[in-house]
Amino acid sequence: MAVREMAAGPPGPGRDEEAALLFERAHYRHDPRWLLPVPPRLCLACALELLPEPGVSLVRKKHVLSCFRDALIRHTSLITQLVAQDQRVCIHFISTLFGLLCSTEDGSTADLCIEVLIQLITQLKLEQTIHCLLDECHRELCNMPSMRGSLATLTLLGKLVDAIPALADTLVMEHGNLMEHLLRGLVYPSEGVQASVCYLYGKLYAAPVAAEMLSGHFREKLCPLFLSTLDSAQTKELQINCLGLLRQLLKYDLFVTMIMNKSALLESAESVEGPPRETSLPLVLKKLLLSRDETLQVASVHCITAVLVHSPVKHAQAFIHADIPEFLFERLSSSSEVLIWSVYSCLILLAEEPLFFSKCHTVYGIESVVRSLQGSLKVSNTELHKQGLLLFAEILTRQPEEIKLFTSSAMCRDAGRVLQEAVSSPVLEVAAEAVKATSAFLRKDHQSSPPVQYRELRALVEAMLSRCADLSQTPLNRRPLGHTSSRDLDKAILRRGKFLQSTLEGFQNACRLAVEFQSEPLAQENPFTAPSAEKEDTLEAFSEFLLSTYDSLCVPMVMRHSEQATHPALMEVFFSTLHSLFVIVPHMREKFSKKLAASSFIRLTVELKARFCSGLSHSALNQVCSSFLYYMCLNLLSTPEKTRPPSQEELSAVSELLQHGLPQINSRGPESLAFLSDRQYVEETARKRQYCILILFYLAYIHEDRFVLEAELFGAVQSFLLSLQDQGECPPPVVFRASIYLLAVCQDKDGALDEVSVSAIRKFLEDIPDLHLVYTHHSSMLKFFLLYPVLMSRFGHRVLELWFSWEEISYEELDCVPSAGQPTLPAGLAALFLILRSSPSILLILLDLIYSSPMDIARKVLIVLRTFLRRNEDVQVGGLIRGHFLLILQHLLVEYGPSTSGASGNLPLLLSLLSLVQLRSESEQELDSMAMKLLHQVSKLCGKCSPTDVAILQPSFNFLYWSLHQTTPCSRQRAAAVLLSSTALMELLEKLLVLTWAKVGSPGTELLCSAWLLTTSLSAQQHRSSLQVHQTLSVELDQVLNVLSFPKKQAALLSAAIVRFLRTALQQGFSSALVVLVPSGARPPPVPEDTVLAPLGTSQVLSLVIGLQNLLVQKDPLLSQSCVSCLEALLDYLHARSPDVALHVASQPWNRFLLFTLLDAGENSFLRPEVLRLMTLFVRFQSSSILSHEEVGHVLQEAALADLSALSSTTLQALRGFFLQVRSMGLLADPSTAQTLQASLEGLLAQASSAQPPLQDMLCLGGVAVSLSHIRD
Repeated sequence: MAVREMAAGPPGPGRDEEAALLFERAHYRHDPRWLLPVPPRLCLACALELLPEPGVSLVRKKHVLSCFRDALIRHTSLITQLVAQDQRVCIHFISTLFGLLCSTEDGSTADLCIEVLIQLITQLKLEQTIHCLLDECHRELCNMPSMRGSLATLTLLGKLVDAIPALADTLVMEHGNLMEHLLRGLVYPSEGVQASVCYLYGKLYAAPVAAEMLSGHFREKLCPLFLSTLDSAQTKELQINCLGLLRQLLKYDLFVTMIMNKSALLESAESVEGPPRETSLPLVLKKLLLSRDETLQVASVHCITAVLVHSPVKHAQAFIHADIPEFLFERLSSSSEVLIWSVYSCLILLAEEPLFFSKCHTVYGIESVVRSLQGSLKVSNTELHKQGLLLFAEILTRQPEEIKLFTSSAMCRDAGRVLQEAVSSPVLEVAAEAVKATSAFLRKDHQSSPPVQYRELRALVEAMLSRCADLSQTPLNRRPLGHTSSRDLDKAILRRGKFLQSTLEGFQNACRLAVEFQSEPLAQENPFTAPSAEKEDTLEAFSEFLLSTYDSLCVPMVMRHSEQATHPALMEVFFSTLHSLFVIVPHMREKFSKKLAASSFIRLTVELKARFCSGLSHSALNQVCSSFLYYMCLNLLSTPEKTRPPSQEELSAVSELLQHGLPQINSRGPESLAFLSDRQYVEETARKRQYCILILFYLAYIHEDRFVLEAELFGAVQSFLLSLQDQGECPPPVVFRASIYLLAVCQDKDGALDEVSVSAIRKFLEDIPDLHLVYTHHSSMLKFFLLYPVLMSRFGHRVLELWFSWEEISYEELDCVPSAGQPTLPAGLAALFLILRSSPSILLILLDLIYSSPMDIARKVLIVLRTFLRRNEDVQVGGLIRGHFLLILQHLLVEYGPSTSGASGNLPLLLSLLSLVQLRSESEQELDSMAMKLLHQVSKLCGKCSPTDVAILQPSFNFLYWSLHQTTPCSRQRAAAVLLSSTALMELLEKLLVLTWAKVGSPGTELLCSAWLLTTSLSAQQHRSSLQVHQTLSVELDQVLNVLSFPKKQAALLSAAIVRFLRTALQQGFSSALVVLVPSGARPPPVPEDTVLAPLGTSQVLSLVIGLQNLLVQKDPLLSQSCVSCLEALLDYLHARSPDVALHVASQPWNRFLLFTLLDAGENSFLRPEVLRLMTLFVRFQSSSILSHEEVGHVLQEAALADLSALSSTTLQALRGFFLQVRSMGLLADPSTAQTLQASLEGLLAQASSAQPPLQDMLCLGGVAVSLSHIRD
């Protein structure tokens, strides 16, 4: 009894502590080896017998377990060796501890048992003991009628698998039916048991093999049960364990798909009525996201992120439909950096789904993002800064243009200021992300308009560039020793290059923004700016800021960086931005191009292409550099300073040449010179490449960028020209201009040209229409042409004329300086004086210039000659020029007189001036004797010309035509008589008229137009005044009719002129004494009904009508009115000879189609004069099938309702004629409408005739003199 009490109860207060660790009743039987030799002095055999003993108190058992745990921790090796000596003892010890675990109801004891078991199992590492414990656990769970007491076993299993992860596979494979018990535990109404089950599940699914084996279990049984448990969890322990299990599941794409598919099915069934249904994962996580527990919020966000990581495209929509983004944005107001960072990461993944933007979640949440960034930038968490800016950049980049992100100017301003603060961050990684976000922010749809806050945009761009400048100016740590330091230096340079590239990309977007705003009037300036305020907040100011900043800051930064390293991607952005700057400030592009060229950018670009773009490498960089060179060259060529601007045709040809040739130039200067010097046969593609190289050298040298040696370039250009001569080719003018200029500026470095080269140059120059096409103003160019006698004799006159026209000298001041003053001469004039001293014979060319050049150039030459003679009294040239000067002066006074001052000595120019003066003279002016003499001389001059002398004939014919039409009837009769007396002129006109239908040898449409118009005018005046005819003009009538009946592609004015000629012939009844219309060869005898229409036939009449109809539908105003007038004359001619034929022609069904085609030209198209006259004609000939009485009435009603005050006098006259014709035919159905219309017309016509003069009748259309009334009326 005493022994039992001693064993059952704790020792007394005075008993030794070690005695409590011994089971004294049985200890004497135990082998001493089971007694630990170190404290605590625990006998393992006693422990085995004491722990299952029911009479031993729980406190003593806990004490023994605690001591054993401490011994196991402190003396692991000793304990494991002792226990492992006997396998049976080991298994028995495990069973005893497990039995105590299952039998105790004290939670702390159970925890202690679990801890000891886990430590013992993990230290022993014996498979038999592990399987023994697993079997015990399995047996315990199987024998348990309910899950009430399963908590300890489940907890043990969970922690055991946690300690030994490999047990997960064993547990699933060998104890698979345990899963059913776990499912029972998951539905047991105890959240502690459920938490243990979720914990164990989490450890099982953490093992890939076990997870794969449990996939079917999860799909069929666990998935809905687990989601329901997570949704209904109340305790934090269960919530955490559920989320832990979920995190493990979400690591596998298979389980993510199962869970999200299950959720999708549940969401699709939400509208179906019935009992409460299972919940979906998005809704569960949304519920946790709304909890006030920060840990659960973070875990929820992590789970959403874990799902999206697998595939945002597949799974983002489910969370978006659950309005998860809305609540994520709300969580950004938290003070927890962990939560904010997690939300940033999650939103970045959601932003990959377009639905995220289309449902306007970004519009809802952008304010939260901006405010969150404002707060985040105040803390020192750089990872948080980077993640937030990354999210901001994603939103700004992916936001659809049609959905405006910033709904107010204030929010847009706040966003810009946040970015401004972020780009100024001292942490390079943060600043780099901020620059990317800034680049995305600089988008048109992100800016509020109106007003666009250009001042804020400017501040943002300045901050971005300032941060980049600070980085570029930070000295690099250059260590002279070690490969490691060299690699670090390379990395630092690479980081700078990437940051500089991102900055340039942002600047490029700012440039693109400025270009896009140019097409929006409301974005030009801030409408709320006071009128008196300085216009800083305007698009123009912002554009000029971009140009000046790039010029003063970005270009130097890139140049400094390129000295350390040249990155193709960086240079691609750099040149692309330079290209865009040409468009931003259009009025500055020429000036900017010249500055770039003067800053050696041609050399820089060519060398960059040669370095990186050989072959097919870096094609994008090659394209960008070529495009930049293309536009810069075009800007320089289109507005040259030292040569004439090219024509549109030349510019188009050069544009095509550069566009195709520049991408192929990927060689350095010496290689390009060698390519130019190649005298072997050159293919067309290679030749065009040579052309481009010469243009680049030419533009570079003009702007003092001489990046190849002059002597080598001089020889290369010579070889190039000789190669052209050998192959019989002629270069384009711009290429030859470049060649001549380069030879001129380089000749001092390499001596003079040989005779072969000079001869080749002369031949090329002789093939050029005018020297100004290849002239570039430079003193070396003048010296070049005057140095070689062969060139001076042939081209000296023109070169000097061009030189004087380009040389900018204050000649008045030069002429007023007395000879004693001897001021310093300009460089160009000093060079000319040196040439004159060496070759006095050039003075004769200057004298010819005084005679033949325009007055301004002639006056310049006079002043220069006078100054030269004053300064060079020793040069004896008085006898050379004294005899010619008086003759030249007399000729100028007599030939041109004061009224034609400034007339050129060139005959075509003089004639053009005469015709221009005639055009601007007053109409109905009598021709005086001087005018008649000019008329006579011009007619004689024309008579001496051939049809190919277009340059002389065109202005001459213009002058003659205007002289006939801009004078009084009496003078017109005298002028016509003078012209008719010139037999040579009449013969020339006949030749020109025949050339109209000639297949070859046509002199040009303009001259033919003038010939027909002049012939028509002379024929009409001769017929009207019965003037004497000295030479008749024969014209083939069939050819005239064919040209009009079957019109080909020809100018409308030429067709109008021929129609006017035919109309005159019809009005004269083909009885003109001047113009004889002859048949084109043998014709069959006419049928009886054609005799009365002679010389026309019925078929010819119908063909002519169809031809006139075809010309009418071209809807050219002048041609249309001429055709209507011709139709009137034709019907009058037919009516006078055969009224039936006239009515037949007027009633053709095609006339109605023609009329409605003309009426289909737009609103109120019937109020065009040609349409009104055509309807008048149909009414006159009673063609009711063409224009019915009802339609006539409708036209009058519409005319009465129209705003007649806006019509021209010609249209009013035509409308009045239509009205009077309708009234005379008795077709006025509505007297009141007719009366109102008549009153309006008469009032407007009277007002128009008295209020303002008529529109100008005499015009020059495409170089052809035209009288509108002559063609129209």
